[in-house]
Amino acid sequence: MRNILLSLSLLINLASASGQTDSTKLKSQPNEWYKKIQLRGYTQVRYNRLFETNPKLKCEQCDKSWGENGGFFIRRLRLIFYGNIHERVYIYIQPDFASSASTTALHFGQIRDAYFDLSLDKKKEYRLRIGQSKVPFGFENMQSSQNRLALDRNDALNSAVSNERDLGVFFYYAPAKIRERFDWLVKSGLKGSGDYGVFGFGAYNGVTANKPESNNTPHIVGRLTYPFKLKSGQIIEPSIQGFTGQSTVTRNAKTKKGQADYLDQRIAASIVVFPQPFGFQAEWNMGTGPQFQSSDSSIQQKALTGGYIQSMYYIKFGKQLLIPFTRYQYFSGGKKHENDARSYLVRELEIGAEWQPFPNFELVAMYTFSSRTFEDVDLPINLQTGRLLRLQAQFNF
Repeated sequence: MRNILLSLSLLINLASASGQTDSTKLKSQPNEWYKKIQLRGYTQVRYNRLFETNPKLKCEQCDKSWGENGGFFIRRLRLIFYGNIHERVYIYIQPDFASSASTTALHFGQIRDAYFDLSLDKKKEYRLRIGQSKVPFGFENMQSSQNRLALDRNDALNSAVSNERDLGVFFYYAPAKIRERFDWLVKSGLKGSGDYGVFGFGAYNGVTANKPESNNTPHIVGRLTYPFKLKSGQIIEPSIQGFTGQSTVTRNAKTKKGQADYLDQRIAASIVVFPQPFGFQAEWNMGTGPQFQSSDSSIQQKALTGGYIQSMYYIKFGKQLLIPFTRYQYFSGGKKHENDARSYLVRELEIGAEWQPFPNFELVAMYTFSSRTFEDVDLPINLQTGRLLRLQAQFNF
């Protein structure tokens, strides 16, 4: 028995010494940056043809499966690689494998975001964001499609930066406490926009993501926002933003009249009352830009204006979440990123609800009443009205 006890004691001592050696080795090994990269993502699958009254009603900016020849459609399939690879360097790369160049070219890979945040202080309150990222203009533009209630962003502010992104350099500032608040507004399910600073300022190409610069003149943008927390716990976030630059229009060969570049300027105001449980959201922008004129098939410098109002109600029962919402939007102006700076007059009402039975799955049903005038040289007189029920299944992982 004594020999057995001595043998056991010797084995325990050897194991302990081996564990200490392994631990010492691990501590001495360099902390590889690639072990700090995390992965998450989401996928959205849609069907837009239920109870459709007009197959010619479409929205190029919104969803290419609207209208005739549309069917089941993967709207987004995104993987997000992110993490702090250094105490002062944060990386964020987001490809999308459901990008669509046209109705005949679907589901190919494309970079959406590819940027680095360089912190200028230890608290990370001052940052430079370098690469392809969202342009800080508008709350809904900043809000991830993974969090947004309405299936598409509003025409009025999204027409300022189609796809919301561009190549550039942006400076962001926010106190550490407010950065935590921005983060909580997303993680809590209150549909926050994410952390784009209390103050943002930067320069970008002005041609949208994945496109080369076209006129050697960068756009300049600035944004000021603040999420105030009331004594009741209610959070209200007002914002003001604006940009200026020059835009080059892609024109049809039939469109003879028009200059090479156009002044592109906008200013916008936003107000968000987060759903606790009732919520309200509104944004409006105005400015000037290129716009097609059907009267003489020309592209002219014209004023533009538009925005939206949205209400929502946050209902939690057990572990499930239901958020009914309604949104009305209006836009009058040209869309500089579309051929001929296509002229638009949009009036649209959406009534819907988002249901989350558990965090990894969301279902949205939205009934749309739409009136859209969209005109270019090929369709100089084109007003389309109609109604349709839109469905989206979203998987979060």
